[in-house]
This record gives sequence, structure tokens and C-alpha cells, in this order.
Amino acid sequence: MELRQLRELSFTRAAEREHVAQPALSQQIKRLEDEVGMALVERTTRSVALTPAGEVLVARARRMLGELEAATAELEALSGVYTGHVTVGVLHTMGPVDVSLVLALFRERHPGVEMTVREQSSEELAEMLRHDELDLAFLSVTESVERKGLGLHQLVSEELVLIVASDHPLAGRRRVRMAELAGEQFIAYRSGARLRELLESAGRSAGFEPRVTLESNESGRIRRLVARGLGVAILPRSDVERVGADVAVAVLVEPSLRRDITLAWREGRRLAPAAAAFLELSRETFSSGAVRV
Repeated sequence: MELRQLRELSFTRAAEREHVAQPALSQQIKRLEDEVGMALVERTTRSVALTPAGEVLVARARRMLGELEAATAELEALSGVYTGHVTVGVLHTMGPVDVSLVLALFRERHPGVEMTVREQSSEELAEMLRHDELDLAFLSVTESVERKGLGLHQLVSEELVLIVASDHPLAGRRRVRMAELAGEQFIAYRSGARLRELLESAGRSAGFEPRVTLESNESGRIRRLVARGLGVAILPRSDVERVGADVAVAVLVEPSLRRDITLAWREGRRLAPAAAAFLELSRETFSSGAVRV
């Protein structure tokens, strides 16, 4: 307390600032002088001035107080990492990005932080970010996402492929042009999903509007429906290469399609310490190539 009071050069101002009575403040300064063994202030009836010893002590005290204030700010930020809450949005299909990996790493480093994971389409995740319903989200960049202010960090880009039943006329083909699918029934993700947007865009570029007869937000279910001959589908290669229902796979051309997995946050938002720590860990984890394939 006495170190801060020395900066004032006025017992009245110092007393008001520290919310103590002036006589009590004078006694505190006197005790400090007794401790150091020399006078720190020169008192007159009208003013108070620092002695050379007081000047030295105040200069040191200012540096000490600056360090103390900086340490307090750092500890307050650090306490948020220990006790905060992070809400993360994820796509229905994350492809080669293993979100469970970064969630486990974060929990190991910050066991006191609560985490909530919300699974939605890219459009919904972007809108939730804009309304601060999420801290961060793993999504695919759509035209709507690009038009509005979000911070974006792409983690991976992967090929989309065509899957058909093993007895389908196109089974056995290595490459299929999009135009050849004009008469097919499609099984697809629901509207708002990036995979649905890519399917419709590719169809229009090939001269037709894809006819979606079944919808699902789960790649494994779409694959099973295709295997039963209920339609064809376009899925990320990583989803198709996993163990699952038997389907025939072909490279899609004219156009070829890719989708991204991108880490997003609302641009300009000051993230809480826990959310900022999760963002940094995600960047480090996936930028180093730690993706599941």
C-alpha cells in the first residue's frame, strides 16, 4: 500500500485515492521510513516532496507495481482457461479431420473447462457464429459463409466421389461425368449442407437440376441406402473409404468436386481465454498434419 502512496506527493490526494484517513496515511509512510532507515519525504505545512532516497524507492516501486499489475492480468486470463466454457460447432461429416483428437487434447490440458459440441450444417453453424451462439466451428465454406465476416482457417480439402450400388449400370466405371447422372435419383444431405450445395451446383453446371428423393445427414446411412439401390450419392472420399456397406466408387469429372473443412470464428470477436486456447490448439493440431485418413 505504501509504495502506491509514495507516487502521489500529496498526503491528501493519496489518502483520498487509497480511501484512508490522512493521519493514518502519514503513519504508514513513517513506518516505511523507519523500515528503510532514512527519510523518504520532506514535509512542510503546504507541500510534500520526495527526498533523493524517496525518488529511488518510487522509481523501483513503479516498476514493481507495473509487473504486479501485468501478472494480475495474466493470472486472470489464465484462470479463464482453468474454469471457462467452450462451445464448438461441427459438421455432420468431418471427413479426415478427427475432432475427437483436439477435444481430448484440450480436456487433458484444461480439465476444468466445460465443453459443448453442437452438430449442424455449415450454413447453420455460420449463422450461430454470427449470433455468438458458438465460440468456434468446424464447417465447409459456402457462398453465404464467404459473404459475411468470419475468421477462417482451412484445415483440409478433399475430393468428392460418386457412389452407386454394386449392380448399377455405372458400377465398374472409374470416371463418370456429371452429365451422365441427369436421370438418376440422388440421396443427399438436406438443404443448407455444403455437400448438398455442391451437388446442386455441379448438376446445374452439367445442364440439369439433381432430383433428390431421399435425404440424410449421416454418410453411413446414405451409403447403406445407395447399396440397396435406392439412388446414387456424392460423398467425401474419406467417408467412402471407411468400412461400411458395399458400394461401387467412381471419380466424378466435368466438374470434379472438392469440399473443405475450415475452422471458423466470428471476426472481430474477443474470444474468452478458454475459447482462444481451443482455437490455438486446433490450429496447431491440424496444421501439423494430425488428421485421420
